[in-house]
Amino acid sequence: MTLDEVAEYLRVSVLTVRWLRQEGKFAPAVKVGRRLAWKRSDVVAWVTEQTEVAA
Repeated sequence: MTLDEVAEYLRVSVLTVRWLRQEGKFAPAVKVGRRLAWKRSDVVAWVTEQTEVAA
């Protein structure tokens, strides 16, 4: 997935995805030339890990 696709999937801005990545709080990316890409399965796994447990 491209940066734009990840942002669209998560319904957040591209800047938010970049910030999460810089803070080390997001799924690992793969560098393809000068661009970043993510495996869809890694993004889905990250989302699953972020799910809050009901109190």
